[in-house]
Amino acid sequence: MLILTHTLYLNRPEGEIPIAIRIYRPEPKDGCWACTFEIDWPEGTKTMSGAGLDALQALVISLQMIGIQIYTSTYHHDGALRAYDNEEGYGFPIARNVRDLLVGADKIYL
Repeated sequence: MLILTHTLYLNRPEGEIPIAIRIYRPEPKDGCWACTFEIDWPEGTKTMSGAGLDALQALVISLQMIGIQIYTSTYHHDGALRAYDNEEGYGFPIARNVRDLLVGADKIYL
């Protein structure tokens, strides 16, 4: 079951392209919990899952995985990606070992 969506925008010469992110309800799987998410990159939808000992841990890990996918993308590196009109950042937390990649409000609050 889909529990939330978020949209990023990719700046291209022909205009902005929406990049949809979908996060699904964590579910029990193989003795743990898994939280599936999808990112609709221009080259195709990337589907992954974060796993944890409980539903909350699976959700938090999935949110961090999404943040890492965004911050390590060539679109972020090229400066062509945005989430908000007047603010840098994407609204997703990332793990401590890659915090140096954070920008804007993410750098302050996450």
